[in-house]
Amino acid sequence: MFFCMKLYNSLTHNIQEFKPLIRNKVTMYVCGITPYDTTHLGHAFTYTIFDVLYRFLEFQKYSVNYTQNVTDIDDDILKKAKEVGKNWKELGQFWTDKFLTDMGKLNTIPPTHYVKATQTMPTIITIIEKLIHDRLAYEKNGNIYFDVQKDPDYGKLSGYSREEMIKLSKERGANPDDPNKKDPLDFILWQKSKNDEPFWESLWGKGRPGWHIECSAMVYKFLDKKIDIHGGGGDLIYPHHESEIAQSEQFTGELPFAQFWMHTGMLRYKGEKMSKSLGNLIMVSDLLKTYSPNTIRYLLLSHHYRDSWEYHDEEVQKAKKVMDVIETKLKSAKQQESQNENEALKQFAMALSDDLNTPKALSLLNQTVQNRNFKEAKKMTEVLGFSL
Repeated sequence: MFFCMKLYNSLTHNIQEFKPLIRNKVTMYVCGITPYDTTHLGHAFTYTIFDVLYRFLEFQKYSVNYTQNVTDIDDDILKKAKEVGKNWKELGQFWTDKFLTDMGKLNTIPPTHYVKATQTMPTIITIIEKLIHDRLAYEKNGNIYFDVQKDPDYGKLSGYSREEMIKLSKERGANPDDPNKKDPLDFILWQKSKNDEPFWESLWGKGRPGWHIECSAMVYKFLDKKIDIHGGGGDLIYPHHESEIAQSEQFTGELPFAQFWMHTGMLRYKGEKMSKSLGNLIMVSDLLKTYSPNTIRYLLLSHHYRDSWEYHDEEVQKAKKVMDVIETKLKSAKQQESQNENEALKQFAMALSDDLNTPKALSLLNQTVQNRNFKEAKKMTEVLGFSL
């Protein structure tokens, strides 16, 4: 069984047929966590969605090289480490382990490569050196910046105006007012470390990488110059993914950096985006005290990956009732009864092939269970990542 996938292409704003760069082999990169605090349901939504995509691509007989990163050196980690009086490495490892434990309980498959930014430092420095050599980046007072004026396509992913990008960069951790910059939109590739900060040696002195360059380096090292699918939360479109495209395409000379960009919608709670800064978080570990991993997965997959949605207790309670029925019927099935079983699995695969329509796939799973096509239903649960 093999279906041509249709994925949403962020650059063309259209649903397009998916054709991997290398036949039957898929390269996929998903931006991971910055481990300075706990795992909330918004994180779980993103990584559960890509877990299903990973499973489905393999179900489609693709060989998948799935790489996910950990941004283990970052301003947020250093700031948090000072606040709690811990070593930055120990803090990052603690929350990385917590994240992996939570996602493991939700039955996610580990990616092919799970990489820390600090493990990719030589590649980061190599990329920066070439960008400087090609006059696409410049040094000022120990910092290295990418010169966005040298990339006329900067902004092609988000489609934001210059004014919108300046505003968003300020809201999301960048400093458009940095006096070292030629242009407010220039983004940092390498920053000079303060006396009490970790550092790595480079031609420009002791420093550490900027956020965006870390992902470009990990894609280049563990995948290729160009990749099939790049994913992450919708809040990463700008400035992170926009800047990643610019530096990667200018470094390799290969376009497009990624054929398809998949961005998950934002999760809200009590009327606002779920975020650490607001403190309006639903913790995965807390939900697991009351609900099964299957129930939480069902809740997450009942929303299309591109849709933003709001958490309500009533919805997870409803998911529990539905999942209880599925589990009871499949666990008690003594023989594999069949009725139009090939058609059921075909419709299920077509649903996931259509821009990873997990809500429709769940509906077909429920229908297949009701029709007592247990063999096909169990295969569906495997692809969706339910543990029976």
